[in-house]
Amino acid sequence: MFTSIGEIYEEVPCVEPETKSREVDKIFKNLPSIQGIIVKTDVPNFALVMKPSFYQVIGNQYGYNLYMGRPIHLIMNKSPLVVDHMQPILEVSQLAMSRPIEELYDYVIVTKEKECMGVVSIQSLLLSFAKIQKETALLMNPLTGLPGNNSIDHELTKVLDMEKFSIMYVDLDHFKTYNDTYGFKKGDDLLLATAAVLKKNLTTNFFGHIDGDDFIAILHHHNYEKIAQKIIDDFSQAIQSFYSETDWAQQYVVAENRAGRIEKIPLVSISIAIVTNNVQAFSSIQHIVDEAATIKKRCKQKLYSCYIANSSNSLAK
Repeated sequence: MFTSIGEIYEEVPCVEPETKSREVDKIFKNLPSIQGIIVKTDVPNFALVMKPSFYQVIGNQYGYNLYMGRPIHLIMNKSPLVVDHMQPILEVSQLAMSRPIEELYDYVIVTKEKECMGVVSIQSLLLSFAKIQKETALLMNPLTGLPGNNSIDHELTKVLDMEKFSIMYVDLDHFKTYNDTYGFKKGDDLLLATAAVLKKNLTTNFFGHIDGDDFIAILHHHNYEKIAQKIIDDFSQAIQSFYSETDWAQQYVVAENRAGRIEKIPLVSISIAIVTNNVQAFSSIQHIVDEAATIKKRCKQKLYSCYIANSSNSLAK
């Protein structure tokens, strides 16, 4: 997938500012597929002549006689959009669409170390932008916008090569009951709130949304305790707003359990199963997943938010 603007550029002729307009006319006629040329200048280094603008000027009354034998710098756009080859396509797209309407379809000039590489047309830019958006959507969870299963699997393949890692499997307990009691819209809002808590506390680490109420984070260190506890604290503060005063005061909801019997079911809590190579070696990703599943069962036996790691005891909220 193309990500930087330098991956989609094309070469076009580059001329000097003193080049006569009749020479530019010949270039356009000999190369009908190009829509513009670059002009190498001293300040601000590059200018641009687009074919439609060129012939609009030349086609005006007296334009042919006035400009055809004179230097192209009289017609060129002296301040085109110039970007470095490493700038992201999405960022360049925003810059290109922010230009004055009369320049909206002009080439974008691409440089590398202040030397001209070529140009990118708006057609190529928009097609690449659409492709990136489509491929990104396939990699992201549609609700939270966090990396989804494909991205998570890709990141997990790197874990075994890390000197230090701590993988946090985050799960919401009793979430199905909440959905059944308060509705799917409120359930989605709760998932978004959970994602916001994770984003706040995992800014420098990879984290993603596996599915439903399951999330994952990959830390490149063993300092997971404070992070896990802060996630629990922030979640415990956020969850209150998702319940009625009555349900919050009694700390349970009356609903059907998985067996179909009516009972008092605790409010949603957060469980974090942590697998780290601090005191235990792992031979495969499946080994890590199996360990996480075992720890997750221990977490869910608690009636409160907690975290448990394969190298420590649980901590309650």
